[in-house]
Amino acid sequence: MQLTMLKGKLHMARVTQAELWYDGSCAIDEELVKLAGLREFEQIDIYNVDNGERFSTYVILAEAGSRTISMNGAAARKVQVGDRVIIAAYGQFSEEEAAQFKPRLVYLDEDNRVERTSNTIPTQVA
Repeated sequence: MQLTMLKGKLHMARVTQAELWYDGSCAIDEELVKLAGLREFEQIDIYNVDNGERFSTYVILAEAGSRTISMNGAAARKVQVGDRVIIAAYGQFSEEEAAQFKPRLVYLDEDNRVERTSNTIPTQVA
């Protein structure tokens, strides 16, 4: 059996640009892409914390160190510059692979600087 598991995410990234007339995609600072274990042209899901929109697109690279998070094409209509988003990628794993796998979680501040990284999420308490 194959399991779909969270592979990597950028948590609470701030949208820095929205370019309607650009190739549909999400441009992400190349350093953040690598840190989260993402790849150029990889499918990603985006969850807009500010308005509840959820949509899929793919990664393109933005200049390393720029802290850019740009929604392009149709995705530009799903956000406003300044919105906070979660960018997540998933992978297919066998049960054996899933048992050993740890996701690459990157937590960002309001300026898209890395606050911390992790590979676990604490158990939620009531």
